[in-house]
Amino acid sequence: MPGAGGADGDGSAAGAGGAGAAGDHIHPRQPTAPYFDAVLAYGLRGSGRFHVPGHKGGSGADPALRHALGDRALALDVPQDIHGIDLGTSPTPYEQAEALAAEAHGAARTFFLTNGATQGNHALMLALAPLGTRVVCQRNSHASIVDGLVLSGGLPTFVHPEVDDALGMAHGVTPDGLRAALTATPDAAAAFVVSPTYYGMCADIAGLAEVAHAAGVPLVVDQSWGPHFGFHPDVPASALQLDADAVLTSTHKIAGSLTQSAMLHLSASGRVDAEAVARAMRLVRSTSPSSLLMASLDAARRQLAVHGEALLHETLAVVDRTRTKLAATAGLRVLGPELVGRPGIAAWDPLRIVLDVRETGRSGYDVAEALRGAYDGNVELATAATIVLVVGLAESAVALDRVAGDLDETVGRIARHGDARGPVVRPPAAPPSETVVPPREAFLGPAEQVPIADAIGRVSCESIAGYPPGIPALLPGERVTAPVVAYLQAILAGGARLHGASDPQLQTIHVLRT
Repeated sequence: MPGAGGADGDGSAAGAGGAGAAGDHIHPRQPTAPYFDAVLAYGLRGSGRFHVPGHKGGSGADPALRHALGDRALALDVPQDIHGIDLGTSPTPYEQAEALAAEAHGAARTFFLTNGATQGNHALMLALAPLGTRVVCQRNSHASIVDGLVLSGGLPTFVHPEVDDALGMAHGVTPDGLRAALTATPDAAAAFVVSPTYYGMCADIAGLAEVAHAAGVPLVVDQSWGPHFGFHPDVPASALQLDADAVLTSTHKIAGSLTQSAMLHLSASGRVDAEAVARAMRLVRSTSPSSLLMASLDAARRQLAVHGEALLHETLAVVDRTRTKLAATAGLRVLGPELVGRPGIAAWDPLRIVLDVRETGRSGYDVAEALRGAYDGNVELATAATIVLVVGLAESAVALDRVAGDLDETVGRIARHGDARGPVVRPPAAPPSETVVPPREAFLGPAEQVPIADAIGRVSCESIAGYPPGIPALLPGERVTAPVVAYLQAILAGGARLHGASDPQLQTIHVLRT
């Protein structure tokens, strides 16, 4: 299967200034979905299927699976290398689909990802941080960044985000913070940052790009939580519009594609070698990518490019009404635009409803559990101090009205007013741990599982982050210290979860064998 779209249906290059991201026009082909249409045509026309998958378009599938998914979904589950879909005269429907996605997002080249933004981070690390190469990474980056370093053998220098001590929320990296990290790492080959955060807070990407480019390195932005950025004037601009060189967008999180599907966009700057990324992509891509996932990306791109602004306009109006209702609930504080301007926050995404619950006298875990138990309402994230609701591109007004009422009833029932909770447990002062060996050597080296008390002074083979605030307290190759263990135990006792720990209760940990 071709690695990326490089030309649209009439053979012209898919360059910057896309239909949605640039907002200037809609290309005549944006209302089409060439890959989706080609899969649909093959799947439903009754072709002889003497190839994988073995369910043969559904006839060989378990009857319960057929009933649950429907014959149409199974009929569209086709392999790669089907003539007229991803084989044949170039540009094939697959190439056209990636090219249209590049145009819509204002990219020079776009890759469809069927293993989430994780796949893109792995490929970028392999391309930009090969064995022994040093890169600067935001400390609270997604776990796939560290996993990518394990795969590539790259060496990280970490730059810490700004942190709200009271709420335990990690925000973005500041340009000054990135400048200091790059100055301390003159041989860095790239800078990796996150924007927006889980909470919808955006870093100063334009300022970060200026700093990175002045240091001679590309800026890579994990914009997984902002696939809709740039498609409406009241949501933040896309990082591509703000001069980032590579941008990841998890289309499935907000913009309507199927779970596990995402996109990687490269700018026209040339600071990231598209062919090197395509080569690395082949290492981290299945030889049996899901046509359902890729077709959903093609269709989601079409909807975002053609109808995204209108859908967002309607959704934002409902979100504003919901925020007003929630603000009237005693004990809840609705967070958002008032935080813009604080260190690490240059913009805010209104498709994230973030609620400070401390004045209820209960934790975010308590509120989320009570909401789920009474109303089967499930939030995206609960922390000691907050809960986070993620809103989709075309969110149901009925659903938002309902959850506002359900939260009002829930808080009224469980609140302990007058017993406001204090600040959350703060991570140890940076740097939290001493890096002893490269992440790759630690992760792949000889390991043993030991009681946590016996791990002090040993080298961790694990990556462990506590939520909140989501900043890894320990990474492969770092020395386990008493303050780090005490911090992880304290947040665990407070109801937080430990991401990445082989033992979620932190009774044991894997360390390098001595």
